[in-house]
Amino acid sequence: MATNVKTRILFHSRRLSIYLVRYPQGHKVVPHVDMVSEGWLYKLNCVLVKPAAGGEFTCEKNIFNLFGRVYLFRPDLYQHRVSKIERGNRWLLSFAITG
Repeated sequence: MATNVKTRILFHSRRLSIYLVRYPQGHKVVPHVDMVSEGWLYKLNCVLVKPAAGGEFTCEKNIFNLFGRVYLFRPDLYQHRVSKIERGNRWLLSFAITG
């Protein structure tokens, strides 16, 4: 039985949103660019729990990547993805900043 991605909104305002996300085993994020209606979008993603296998984040261009755990990138400009989670879950704390 497939398990769904679970997203909890921790905070939301006009310019900042904070999410806690659990990606289950078997899930993947296909290559994409996030659409914004106007302005710009930055994301700071902190991987709280890495899966035992798979679930690797890749982006055409990161602003920074600290140890494969903390990423700052422009999802509105650069294609990004997460490989299939082969074993375990991936927990992410995500900060979205718009302007």
